[in-house]
Amino acid sequence: MAKIKLEYIWLDGYEPTQNLRSKTKVEEHENFKGTLEELGNWSFDGSSTKQAEGGSSDCLLVPVAIYPDPTRINGYLVMSEVMYADGTPHPSNGRATIDDDNDDFWFGFEQEYFIMDTKTLLPLGFPVGGYPAPQGMYYCSVGGKNTHGRKLVEEHADLCIAAGINFEGINQEVACGQWEFQLFAKGAKKAGDEIWIARYLLDRLTEKYGYYIEYHPKPLGDTDWNGSGMHANFSNEVLRTCGDQATYERICEAFRPVTAEHIAVYGAYNDLRLTGKHETASIHDFSYGISDRGASIRIPLITVQKGWKGWLEDRRPASNGDPYKIAARIITTVKSAL
Repeated sequence: MAKIKLEYIWLDGYEPTQNLRSKTKVEEHENFKGTLEELGNWSFDGSSTKQAEGGSSDCLLVPVAIYPDPTRINGYLVMSEVMYADGTPHPSNGRATIDDDNDDFWFGFEQEYFIMDTKTLLPLGFPVGGYPAPQGMYYCSVGGKNTHGRKLVEEHADLCIAAGINFEGINQEVACGQWEFQLFAKGAKKAGDEIWIARYLLDRLTEKYGYYIEYHPKPLGDTDWNGSGMHANFSNEVLRTCGDQATYERICEAFRPVTAEHIAVYGAYNDLRLTGKHETASIHDFSYGISDRGASIRIPLITVQKGWKGWLEDRRPASNGDPYKIAARIITTVKSAL
């Protein structure tokens, strides 16, 4: 028999942006294989996470995905959905709203973020009381003058890969101290699970560096510094195989009348980021175009070159958005056009 550490991870009920919560359950197992079937439900005090009242505070944690924890001996990361005691989804449970049971939809998320110093409360590379050199030399930079935080970012990539996440890349972004990682998954729920687990590993890793991660889409306010997004690349069988420009345009046009519904679940304070500057479209407009990073939805050039077979990129989601809710809304809109 071995002692197994199960880290149950869930999203709390805080608004407008939910937070990750987790706690460890130690169990004895013989020949533990790391499967969902070996796990039981757990509970937590929902009154401490804005998900229940004190008089009836138990909420259920139902495991939905499990990954090896590369930082613990006999450890596993257990992504969980929050349910009421009767087994129905809690309103904070965005995963339960995804209509993609056959995993027809594939998602590739590009998660941008700032690495912040806990002492200065500024992004890495920012001097106290001033600014570093203007944007221009930070994007995909090399060398200590313009690159800040690489050690943490590289370690995070290794942890994600060791955990079995389909981690696809990293790069420093346009602003000083800003980075991005990319994930891809077949199935909207899996894509959301992996973004949240990757965020969890990143947040936990900062504890030993004296940093924290800022997911706010415009942490430097109304300045000429870039904000952070979480671009959503998506496709389904139709987009991957149709070979028809008119079908692509019909799907893109389906997003226009529901612009407000998308913005509502694309992350808080996104109006500060979606200004029409810094490679964004205005939050008040909707547009799409081939290879256009200033549009709401970009039609990748490679999709066109392959005869209109590929994917679309929604550039509006904010860095603090919930990938479950973002994917659910995109799926609803795409299905409405078919």
